[in-house]
Amino acid sequence: FPLFHTAGSAVCVLGVLSHGATLLLVSVFDPVAVAKAIEREKPEVVGGVSTMIFAIIEAARATDTDVSCVQTVVSGGAMVQPELNRAAQETFGVPILIVYGQTETSPAITAAWPTDTGAELTETIGQPCSHMEVSIRSPSDNSVCAVDEQGEICMRGYNMMVGYNDNPQATSETIDANGWLHTGDLGSISARGYVKITGRVKEMIIRGGENLFPAEIEAALLEHPALAEVACAGVPDEKWGEIVACFLRLADGADRPSDDELRVFIRERLSPQKTPAHWVWVKEFPLTGSGKIQKFQLAESFVKGELDSDLV
Repeated sequence: FPLFHTAGSAVCVLGVLSHGATLLLVSVFDPVAVAKAIEREKPEVVGGVSTMIFAIIEAARATDTDVSCVQTVVSGGAMVQPELNRAAQETFGVPILIVYGQTETSPAITAAWPTDTGAELTETIGQPCSHMEVSIRSPSDNSVCAVDEQGEICMRGYNMMVGYNDNPQATSETIDANGWLHTGDLGSISARGYVKITGRVKEMIIRGGENLFPAEIEAALLEHPALAEVACAGVPDEKWGEIVACFLRLADGADRPSDDELRVFIRERLSPQKTPAHWVWVKEFPLTGSGKIQKFQLAESFVKGELDSDLV
């Protein structure tokens, strides 16, 4: 994790310091170099956002590097897809433990437990951390959503920020009158307290008045063995307002599937309106400093005609 990020500064530096452990830092993320460092230094814990974890797995497989020393893989910042978790289990011998949070919450809100198994481990972001509350609330009227109903993930607790520095307006837009911090993430919570994240409120695609969530489409497509990474975003359309553009990266050594094959594949899993209208192949994704895919940049490049696609 980069040190300017809450995961790097709070979790890694302060967490390692408080436990008297050794922290191995890399100045630039190079997946092959990181895989080789794991083989050489034999760390027990590896952390990174999902794009980085996937890159390390690919590098370890391609170079036949032994990373079996790892006992715990921690990832956060976004939902970890089930396919990635399965790949981690095959490569490291352990699943990915997801930690979900924000800088505004110092940073953790929910976490998976080492004893979690099955769908709770691969399809959720765990349960609320100790001494805090998590509530799923309607983005339209802030009412509490029912169990398993989708809404905005909100939290309150001792670890919340006081506010944004010298920006009371931004603070009031994030923390409501009842003290709930609105994360901007969409999700749901089960009767057992396991939280699912389904996307960002601002990333939601509104196609003909119907709300579509990129994370759901991405998770379905990542079950295809030829796809290494997938990112979906909304792009303008005269008829529907917005339609789904799907940006894909081919897995190493895989044959590129046709657009028709991908449409059939996704239709077996999701309803017609969730089928992407554009299929765009990329060699790499634009990333933030913390390693997250910049979907807005992909969408902007597509609209400007800088990326090719096939229109349904």
